[in-house]
Amino acid sequence: MTGARLIPVRAPAQPEGVVLVLHGGASRGERAMVSPAQVSVLRMVPVAHRIARAGGSRLVVHRLLNSHRGWDTRTTPVMDVAWALARVARQHGDVPVALVGHSLGGRAALLGGSDPQVRSVVALNPWVHPTDRVDLAGRRVLVIHGTEDRIALPSRSAELAHRISATARVGYVPVPGARHAMVRHGRTFETYAADFVAATLLGITPRSDAVAAVLDGQAYVQG
Repeated sequence: MTGARLIPVRAPAQPEGVVLVLHGGASRGERAMVSPAQVSVLRMVPVAHRIARAGGSRLVVHRLLNSHRGWDTRTTPVMDVAWALARVARQHGDVPVALVGHSLGGRAALLGGSDPQVRSVVALNPWVHPTDRVDLAGRRVLVIHGTEDRIALPSRSAELAHRISATARVGYVPVPGARHAMVRHGRTFETYAADFVAATLLGITPRSDAVAAVLDGQAYVQG
């Protein structure tokens, strides 16, 4: 696939794992291109840097810029994820991968997480559809959703998390008062995502109680 791009955030020579950070962003006309300066892309920069700090020299972290904005029948962010995973495999070999996405990027992380390379998935305020189905058996999954999100409904992500839990180990953490853009409670989303990735890829003990509870097996954790 052409058009998608990987933006390196941290790239150690001998990583123990790779993290792909996926942006959201609704469509803006037919086949509209992604701009590195659009808000939905910039929103993931602090998330990526927090993950890079948590992983130190042990994790490669890339931000994925999709080939096109939005989600249509011809090109979807899941296709861009597949392209990125193939590139990661060529560059780094058989290393475990975590997918971390927001909004439509959260949906892409969940639907693209069935790839054999993927060990864990973090979905931040994911915009999901009631008909979405995916088998994430063997993966660790964390869904984090603001209770005041009016764009991507928390009830839908909770329902999908419940469906996924039939085959995978899933935790759902609500963030009270948080809205879709993750502005007012951004540090909470960033911390939970970084803790979960560092724990599932590197075995690092999480600092946050909510992520620790998820890793201990709790399906629903009040953040």
